[in-house]
Amino acid sequence: MNNLLLAGDIGGTKTILRSLEVSDSLSLRTIDQEIYHSGDFPDLVPIVQQFLAKTNAPIPQKACFAIAGPVFNNTAKLTNLAWFLDTERLQQELSIASVSLINDFAAVGYGILGLNKQDVLTLQTGQHQVDAPIAIIGAGTGLGQGFLIKQGNYYQVFPSEGGHADFAPRSELEFQLLKYLLDKHDIQRISVERVVSGQGIVSLYQFLRDRKHTTESPEIAQIVRTWEQEAGQPEKSVDPGAAIGKAALQKSDRLSEQTIQLFIEAYGAEAGNLALKLLPYGGLYIAGGIAPKILPLIEESDFLLHLSQKGRMRPLLEEIPVHVIVNQQVGLIGAALCAARL
Repeated sequence: MNNLLLAGDIGGTKTILRSLEVSDSLSLRTIDQEIYHSGDFPDLVPIVQQFLAKTNAPIPQKACFAIAGPVFNNTAKLTNLAWFLDTERLQQELSIASVSLINDFAAVGYGILGLNKQDVLTLQTGQHQVDAPIAIIGAGTGLGQGFLIKQGNYYQVFPSEGGHADFAPRSELEFQLLKYLLDKHDIQRISVERVVSGQGIVSLYQFLRDRKHTTESPEIAQIVRTWEQEAGQPEKSVDPGAAIGKAALQKSDRLSEQTIQLFIEAYGAEAGNLALKLLPYGGLYIAGGIAPKILPLIEESDFLLHLSQKGRMRPLLEEIPVHVIVNQQVGLIGAALCAARL
């Protein structure tokens, strides 16, 4: 009997594929895994074909792919990549009997159920409630949000596009930021994703730089300007968000430190907004690629203060368990668990 599964975490930057063997008790054993640069391929199919050829194993009967974008009627268009996927085409072209597409934050939701203690770092213990909702927020290429609701003995996972809700400034500086972004992009509204994401970090840096809050360092200034000059190009030679975060961690550039401080404050505030809507006493999980990279700065910052600073609702939010997911393959774990249950 073919008990092989294929799980994928499909992002705008990278695609991770993992082949697994599933037992009758739904325990999973990894057979092989590879990481691919998504932009090097016109579609998901050639990536999977290349991976399956490498493993030299039988074609799996089930596959689940976590997609960085909304999934509707078994189809998905990636938010930050020009791919359009549908399960029927994937089944036919890959000869896989059952293929499922799920939103990447739905995959994180499933993945949370498969995490171990060492996969998370707790920022706020709170008062955990077994049957309460679980919330997920994660800044990376974009800003993902989702939640889990317990139904009987199982959780149902719900994706969300909450990252595209309006950015809500809370201070004079943030009101200036909002005006700056509206003028810069010549648009009528600014989503919170334009602030709390990898691209948001760069926007915050540009805002503080252009307002001359602090003198730029030559090294970071060159990286940001190179990125600006490459605007519109599909491939960038530099990653200014990563450089700014690294400089802030090393405390080698004051403007980068201020940028990350402003980013963390906005991140905490939006996490608090999500918490208000769901009251996730089952846990609020901080996912995405950015938080683990700047974790020391989050721990020493006022992240939790900005999360809970919601007027009369503050006591409620101070009781919510808050965790950072440090296992960056949580989405892949979730896709594997989802595939096993197909």
